[in-house]
Amino acid sequence: MGYRVDQKIVIVTRPTQMGELRKKFNTPAQAKFQMVSAAKRELSRQPAAPSSAKINELAEMKFRSVESASEQYDQSVQQLRRDLDFGDFDLPIQAIDREFLPNFVFGPADIIVTVGQDGLVANTAKYAIGLPIVAVNPDPLRIDGVLLPFSTGQARDAVQRVLQKKAKYREVTLAEATLADGQKLLAFNELFIGARSHVSARYQLSVAGKTEPQSSSGLLVSTGAGSTGWLSSVFNMAAGVISALGKSPPVSSIKLGWEDSRLFYVVREPFASKSSRADLVAGILDAGQEITVESDMAANGVIFSDGIESDFLEFNAGAIARVRTAAGKALLVVA
Repeated sequence: MGYRVDQKIVIVTRPTQMGELRKKFNTPAQAKFQMVSAAKRELSRQPAAPSSAKINELAEMKFRSVESASEQYDQSVQQLRRDLDFGDFDLPIQAIDREFLPNFVFGPADIIVTVGQDGLVANTAKYAIGLPIVAVNPDPLRIDGVLLPFSTGQARDAVQRVLQKKAKYREVTLAEATLADGQKLLAFNELFIGARSHVSARYQLSVAGKTEPQSSSGLLVSTGAGSTGWLSSVFNMAAGVISALGKSPPVSSIKLGWEDSRLFYVVREPFASKSSRADLVAGILDAGQEITVESDMAANGVIFSDGIESDFLEFNAGAIARVRTAAGKALLVVA
């Protein structure tokens, strides 16, 4: 079977907790010692601390659980590589860690296989607009996987259906933030616009012809896929406040479909003062509509997406961001 000469399979992986520990402490033995010691200290500080023997047992169990999860993940990645390298695909396979995604250049005909939790799908999708993503759950006993329709053993068949043009897809709307200098950042779940630390973010927000200065904990712009994530926590907070005041009915969280072309924006903890207002705090952006945010922060202003703070746009005084629905969509292969 012949395929495009520029086509390849890209396996996107993530570091395991055990892998991070080994990287930090150099050897498996030292990693185990540090983790078990930390677990013992944590257990011994509990109000009704168990006996020393029980503390040792629980600490060892915690380590074995982390070790087992890491082994399961590594086995899944190895199995995937064997399955995808076997038979008549005759395609090159390249594996990359998620930390290299911002600088990785996907080919126009690449097929992407993600191996990890839902967050890995979100992190990958915004760098691979329009490319098919086969999302694999490497450990169904530990990972729920809302975005992960395939087990490790099903991945080869899913890739084969993509190659044979028989695959079914689900399109996912993305959000886009663009700066005046042309820099752009996409989001699968949500964009965060605000300050890097816990200090107040200061900016000018413009929506539908209205503009106001704001001081807040930052601005969230959520897609349909992200409406059950970070955005839902804002609604939970609002519902809790209303409930504490004896008001009803409680605030219901908005839920948009993954394919919905609309976005929802909300200002986190807006503060009203002589120099800031809190009238434009939430709303829906229809397809083609945008909000404009102008930074009033001297330093530490940022825009990042999907909770990945290390991949960000600087957003300091004078910078202007336009946020809208992205033109391209993520393409998830479904079972």
